Amino acid sequence: MACNANKTHLLRAIAKRGYATCPRLVGDTSPINVNVLENKLVVATADASVPVSRVSIVLRAGSRNEAYDTLGASHLLRLAGSLSTQRSSAFAIARHIQQVGGTLTTWGDRELVGYTVETTSDNVETGLHYLQDLLQPAFKPWELKGNAKTLHNQLDAVSREERAIELVHKAAFRRGLGNSIYIPRFQLGNISSESLLHYVANTFSAGSAAVVGVGVENNLLSGFAQTLNFPSGGGGGTGSKSSASYFGGDARKDTAGHRAVVAVAGEGGAASNIKEALAFAILEQAVGGGAATKRGKSAGAFGEAVSCASDAPVAYKALNRSYSDAGLFGFVASADSKDIGKAVEFLVRALKSGSVSDKDVARGKALLKARVISDYSSDSGLIRQIGQQAALTRTVLEAEALVGAIDGISLDQVQAAAKKVAGSKLSVGAIGHLANVPYASDLA
Repeated sequence: MACNANKTHLLRAIAKRGYATCPRLVGDTSPINVNVLENKLVVATADASVPVSRVSIVLRAGSRNEAYDTLGASHLLRLAGSLSTQRSSAFAIARHIQQVGGTLTTWGDRELVGYTVETTSDNVETGLHYLQDLLQPAFKPWELKGNAKTLHNQLDAVSREERAIELVHKAAFRRGLGNSIYIPRFQLGNISSESLLHYVANTFSAGSAAVVGVGVENNLLSGFAQTLNFPSGGGGGTGSKSSASYFGGDARKDTAGHRAVVAVAGEGGAASNIKEALAFAILEQAVGGGAATKRGKSAGAFGEAVSCASDAPVAYKALNRSYSDAGLFGFVASADSKDIGKAVEFLVRALKSGSVSDKDVARGKALLKARVISDYSSDSGLIRQIGQQAALTRTVLEAEALVGAIDGISLDQVQAAAKKVAGSKLSVGAIGHLANVPYASDLA
């Protein structure tokens, strides 16, 4: 009869495995290491002992770099994460990453495009092998044509709130930052493989990119970053980006239905001015943080404005976008067409008041710090945070430093931010039943 003395109890073995792969506790933030290679490529890693490793390549190839004939190129770059490269087929990339239980995702905004691979820690090299291939896309014409339906579905899935935000950017900046992050429908099927490869050559460069990781050793990621081959002819680190100019005005789209969504914004803070950007981030939470509890009363100037406008249901939120050299601040509101006009007028009065109380600032700081700690405590949120900071500012603030910087913003700085947006020309982006939606000139 076999002896059971040396056998490990099943539940005990499961418990040991569980403890060995326990994720970070909520609120636990990891130290971040940042170094810059000789080719000016930024490498940043967070020392987190987690079972899943995440690595991103972040490039300054967002929609602001698009010319008129390449509008939508950055959207196709996000799609390229599922297409063949010059070294690997789409099938090979999907098969080998999925065989090790990994995923490959893409994301992007007006300034950045990011590719992120997630694998278990012992299979990170497999993920890195195919991640580096994405720097050499092939854009095979038959693959682009075969994914036309995917692009149509993605455009159909864009909400009206997102469309209103796209429109207010168009009204504010016209071109550059005014370019949509989604491909225009008139461009579907009109961007050639050669145009996309030219766009990649102008925007994929080491001097404007970052390689970031969570749960990966800095030495390993630095070694991987040194092997990356960026396309020749890179745009010297800035792509074709030109300085943003704020104009203001209207961008409207009438559609069927009885509701309207309106985005109104003025000049905000640029990410390059960290104090001003943080002041606007605090202001966002102070005036439009929303209700703290379900069905609770909304705090802040925007909540009071909506309550005073009417008893009709109005959905709203503050809008704050900070880019490397410009920003937008305002609100997005959605309501029935007969109620939206009055709601927008009252919200604009709150936006143009140019004042914020000490109590609201204190609440805004608390809400912003909670959001920062939440982002830094989540591995998916952390890699996005350090990726954006590394690519845009060439450095990364740790959670404690960022929380300390928030505490260091004074009431006067937040009020200065409120006065800046109050004194700027307004931009209005609206979609839906717009019969009662005011124009920017009516809100001055």
